[in-house]
Amino acid sequence: MTEYPAIASPARTQAILNRYRLSAKKSLGQNFLVDLNILTKIVEAAKIKKTDDVIEIGPGIGGLTEQLAQSAHQVLGFEIDQNLLPVLKETLAPYDNIQILNQDILKANLPKIVAELLPGDRPLKVVANLPYYITTPIVMNLLASPLHFESIVVMMQKEVAERLTASPSTKAYGSLSVIVQEMNQVDISFIVPKTAFIPQPKVDSAIVRLTKRENRSVKPFDEKRFAGFVRGCFMHQRKTLWNNLLGFFGKADDTKETITKVLNSVQINPTDRAEQLTVTQFVQLCNACHDNGILS
Repeated sequence: MTEYPAIASPARTQAILNRYRLSAKKSLGQNFLVDLNILTKIVEAAKIKKTDDVIEIGPGIGGLTEQLAQSAHQVLGFEIDQNLLPVLKETLAPYDNIQILNQDILKANLPKIVAELLPGDRPLKVVANLPYYITTPIVMNLLASPLHFESIVVMMQKEVAERLTASPSTKAYGSLSVIVQEMNQVDISFIVPKTAFIPQPKVDSAIVRLTKRENRSVKPFDEKRFAGFVRGCFMHQRKTLWNNLLGFFGKADDTKETITKVLNSVQINPTDRAEQLTVTQFVQLCNACHDNGILS
């Protein structure tokens, strides 16, 4: 077998792009990572083992895919750009443990695909370099999946990573922070400088690791209703929690009485703002609203 330098090396990446006359598509948020050390650190952050099956989103020209294949049992990649399929067929030809699907991850029937293509009930992990413009929908879609992911390790814009990991009473703390942290332990593994890509984006990126919090002391009565409730609490950042709850539930006199009762029951001051509440307080407040009949 002919030995080639790693796909993600700057020289080989440029050679591949030149050969196929490729350029990064802004519409798909494409940037090609050309730092092998960073790719190695991503695989390490995901703790990939030979017993793991891995889902990758957006393989591109195969730089990260190659590194995953060297450590995992199987890699299943979802690539939306049809023009990259012949590139991936060539660059990943030396590996027999990679499958690439030309599908949109947001439209794919993941449980069905995994059952058919990744049989054996091995530990399932997600590793991806996510396009900036669609990071949040992909993350929320993965978290809502009935599949059990042992971990989700994704690269995203640094600013979004800071929102995911933010603490109460900080500028970055918002509905996304609460909704994601309620079910997951969220950590920033390391920062990826913009200089590690071609073409170079305008901002730095971050590698974020999400793992399910299995032993939560309190859980929402319904995860979807909880997410909608939290978004309502943050509807207007400058308004008090009381005013946002009125906007969410309505301003009828009996509703106001119930909201007052609920806030008292969970010991939350109506003049507080949403960003002051902890994740646990949001869960308690949501469940109290349900128990008192104003949130079904």
